[in-house]
Amino acid sequence: MPETIQGKLDGSGLKLGMVVSRFNDFLTSHLVDGAMDALIRHGVKDGNIKIIKVPGSFEIPYVAKKLAASKKYDAVICLGVIIRGDTLHYQYVSSEVAKGIAAISIETGVPVIHGVLTVENIEQGIERSGTKSGNRGWDAAINAIEMVNLYKQIKK
Repeated sequence: MPETIQGKLDGSGLKLGMVVSRFNDFLTSHLVDGAMDALIRHGVKDGNIKIIKVPGSFEIPYVAKKLAASKKYDAVICLGVIIRGDTLHYQYVSSEVAKGIAAISIETGVPVIHGVLTVENIEQGIERSGTKSGNRGWDAAINAIEMVNLYKQIKK
């Protein structure tokens, strides 16, 4: 029988950084609320969470890399909302943010969690930040806890 390794949902003792876009704050604030709820419910102490706000989603990877490279945090959660507009700007921003977040985890060995919504309209953003489609901030926080614990098991 093969050995299966998976992360636990125990945030006890974890230190987490959260990088949050101020742009579309009426949605990102709900993502932060969901993430905080998930973290606290799973044992992360309020004092072990640092939230850093950046102007927009494009700036998230830069700050996330600083946090991950500092090795002060077990994981970094990235939260933002990018809403499609009338130009291609949406595609460029969402693509670069996703690539940046993925690269940071690989470069630093610290889980950096992509919780940046890319939506067609405000209604989709509302649905994914705490209404009928759940809260993607909650999901990102749960992923962070699980990935930290998974990394710890793999290192053994």
